[in-house]
Amino acid sequence: MTRTAQGAAKAPRPPARERILSTATTLFSEYGIRGVGIDRIIAESGVAKATLYTHFKSKDALALAFLAGVDVAWREMLTDAAAAAGDDPADQLVGLFDAIDAASENGRFRGCPFLNTASESAPGSPAHRATVEHKRAVRAWTGGLAEAAGVREPALLARQLTVLLDGAMAAAALEPTDDVLPAVRQAARHLVEAARPSSASGD
Repeated sequence: MTRTAQGAAKAPRPPARERILSTATTLFSEYGIRGVGIDRIIAESGVAKATLYTHFKSKDALALAFLAGVDVAWREMLTDAAAAAGDDPADQLVGLFDAIDAASENGRFRGCPFLNTASESAPGSPAHRATVEHKRAVRAWTGGLAEAAGVREPALLARQLTVLLDGAMAAAALEPTDDVLPAVRQAARHLVEAARPSSASGD
């Protein structure tokens, strides 16, 4: 192989900020924010301490960047799972739970990163507020699907389904058995059907 070919075959190294955030995302997801020190992130991302603090002023700032990335990724998984269930919003309200399958494909699912982070954070702290904002956004999106499905109380159904979603993620992380998600989907279907007007259910 020529020197030119060798150079072409070697992928360029990602920018420092990207490496830091990617490393932090992997470690925070696996061990929690409190369980990972800045020195480990520096060592595994291959940057100098000054470089890390150039891009992230504190560990809290890095944690918020981690949560922002998780927010985008998780909401995309939810919308993709809902869309895959078909055009009926009622089916989409059940299908969104398949996002847990997508999140656990690598076999290392650790539950909801937002709830995990909130459990380590003081109420009112930036990380705790980010969790509340994320959960409200997911609930509002779910409420929109519920309205489109024509249920009687969309806000109530959205609250019920998102609480079920959080519980399902906890169960999938603690006891990743094959019967968790089918049971959750069945419960979601019952909630959706019960919330629909009597005429829609054939009564």
